[in-house]
Amino acid sequence: MSLDTVVEDIRDEARARAEQIREEADVDAEGIVSEAEADAERIREERLAAVERQIDQEREQTLSSAKLEAKQERLGARRDVLADVREGVEDAIASLDGDRRRELTEALLDATLAEFDGDADVAVYTRAEDVDLLQELVADRNAEVDGEVDCLGGVVAESDTSRVRVNNTFDSVLEAVWDDELKNLSERLFDQ
Repeated sequence: MSLDTVVEDIRDEARARAEQIREEADVDAEGIVSEAEADAERIREERLAAVERQIDQEREQTLSSAKLEAKQERLGARRDVLADVREGVEDAIASLDGDRRRELTEALLDATLAEFDGDADVAVYTRAEDVDLLQELVADRNAEVDGEVDCLGGVVAESDTSRVRVNNTFDSVLEAVWDDELKNLSERLFDQ
């Protein structure tokens, strides 16, 4: 064998070995790239799922906030309507006149004086516009008009001897009825 042949054989072996190393490196590189691509896909899916969870959470929070705000606005509107109704009732009571006012004031006066068991020193009060009416009504009763109170009408009475004060004004009657009937009124107004 000549030296050229030996050199050529060594070169062929070296080329074969280099080719084998290159093929193994290509296979390793493909494995590394494939693994990196799988990791990248997994990370992308995890981040996508986290973003979707965050979007769902923010959507839920926004929806809850909107529902709460709408509920508060509805309640505020209901309060406003009820306040308007109450104001209308108070205006209607304040504007009662003639026989109807006399009849209601007399009924409240009788109920009030009944609380004093015939006490001779009963002082009664009413709104300024009803003082004359109340003086007529107490003329044959054991009471005396002693001044005015800020109210829609009716009677406030007190006695020094029994230390009793009775508030039978239209305001107090309205307050009691309003408290008792507020739920029914709300149901009728707002058709719950």
